[in-house]
Amino acid sequence: MSLPADFPSAGESARVEDDIIKRIAAILGRGPIPRGERHIGDDAAVLAPFVGQALISTDVAVLGVHLDESLFPLEDLGFKAVASAVSDLAAMGGRPKGAVIAVSSPPGTDLEELHRGIADAAVITSCPIVGGDLTRSRDVSVAVTVFGECPGKGAVLRSGARPGEKILVSGPLGRSAAGLRRRRAGASLTDELVVAHRRPWPRLAEGVAARGAGASAMMDLSDGLGLDLNRLADASNVGFALDDIPVAEGATLQEAISGGEDYELLIVTPHLERLRMIFTDRGLRQPIEIGRTVSDVGSRTLRGEKFERLGWQHQL
Repeated sequence: MSLPADFPSAGESARVEDDIIKRIAAILGRGPIPRGERHIGDDAAVLAPFVGQALISTDVAVLGVHLDESLFPLEDLGFKAVASAVSDLAAMGGRPKGAVIAVSSPPGTDLEELHRGIADAAVITSCPIVGGDLTRSRDVSVAVTVFGECPGKGAVLRSGARPGEKILVSGPLGRSAAGLRRRRAGASLTDELVVAHRRPWPRLAEGVAARGAGASAMMDLSDGLGLDLNRLADASNVGFALDDIPVAEGATLQEAISGGEDYELLIVTPHLERLRMIFTDRGLRQPIEIGRTVSDVGSRTLRGEKFERLGWQHQL
């Protein structure tokens, strides 16, 4: 079989790949590398020993599933992929040590634009990209594996809640879903709610503070309160009674319950005053109390009415 005249040779393909990787490494390598560590450039990254428990989590973001390419730039897919993965560390009270990324994309994809979004998220979360891989595929996807550490008494799990404890969220809900709705209606990329959708902010400081305050259970609200609170209750074998749901300005109650991608923290604690004091001492926004856990596993209510299990679920 004869090849087209413009088909690159194996050597030319390698040079093109090396050049792309070199440009991407320059985009990702913004911050200083701690002494003794090795990030991009070898077959594997070298990290300093972790303090306490080691945390590992993986997320995949796919263009057209997690981001509408007709409404948002490719940078935002990279940003959301890293931010959502780092949020899993925040949900356990951990702090990031680094991440590796695997990007799959069809020919012609602007890989530098995609990695600029990845780099932006790495900087704001203090989670350096220490390695990764590139490959060809039909769709654009970004797989992110994050590594973190949890010193002291260890990570906060979903399964630790007990009856009679307070349930809180780290902020008003529904901003991301409202932002997507507003963008579809023609709002600009700089609209405050649109930014909340395209550039989510992992609550790392809040997660560390809640862990230090003795939170019994915690998770991030990636799929909506209606689904994630039920997941936490399932894991802890408790029910709950909600008094209210804090709806972000510009959002609807339905968006606050089932919109997803808020990445606020859902916190359960037996030590409410200690939690409030630590958040105040660290200059953090006070979490909002929304209800309490109850012993009856089947009792899951909002203002006395059944609280439906609503939220974002992938069709697998």
